[in-house]
Amino acid sequence: MPVHDWSRVEAGTFQAFHGSWITHLMGALNNGLLPDGYYALSEQHAGMRIPDVMTLHSLHILAATPHPPGNGGVALIDAPPRISRKLVASAELSYKALRRTLAIRHVSGHRLVAIVEIVSPGNKDRSSSVAEFAEKVESALRNGIHVLLIDLFVPGKHDPHGMHGAAWSFFDTQEYELPIDRPLSLASYLAGQIPEAYLEHVRFGQTLPEMPLFLEYRAHVNAPLELTYTRAYQDMPSFCRDLLEGNEPSVRES
Repeated sequence: MPVHDWSRVEAGTFQAFHGSWITHLMGALNNGLLPDGYYALSEQHAGMRIPDVMTLHSLHILAATPHPPGNGGVALIDAPPRISRKLVASAELSYKALRRTLAIRHVSGHRLVAIVEIVSPGNKDRSSSVAEFAEKVESALRNGIHVLLIDLFVPGKHDPHGMHGAAWSFFDTQEYELPIDRPLSLASYLAGQIPEAYLEHVRFGQTLPEMPLFLEYRAHVNAPLELTYTRAYQDMPSFCRDLLEGNEPSVRES
């Protein structure tokens, strides 16, 4: 299914889609895509510091099997992701920031491994919103948490280089240049002493590729963005789909 221009509808409409997409991603990951010991949970929150989707892993399972086998799903992929662009953070910036890292872990034995972040209009409505979102991604990577970022909104005055550009500015002195003809960003970040970013850019009307979701260092599963996007879109009311597809909404007289 082609990516739609969600600026055609109100922010609340996208928020409803956002919630449905998260749910379908959670279901796909939990029903065969994640290896044994991993699970995904949708998290409700009021602030920006708690992730949308959390992939958690038990520490005792991690110690026993660094790359657990799947239970009918795919095993972790150790090969490099097949992706259009790869960026490696500036070593100078990364090592300097390492001295300020503080990781807090829960005594229950579960640790946060990865988060999926789907950008909403509210993340781009002002400079402080962009900064808060970018700092959240940066903080996750500094603390060893991998991130999959999905930004289906064109860059605006507060994020001229897209939300990936805003987040990656913590790791590179050069401003990130988006492809003019493909302004929507998909970024999979590999946490580490020197973080890496694996990038795809798409345009409206293009289908979404699978993106690597890192669970361990250089080991990932492929997140089915197209399949789950389609399922979430089909859940939307018909009048919303009409607006997004450029059709006159059909209204029945009572």
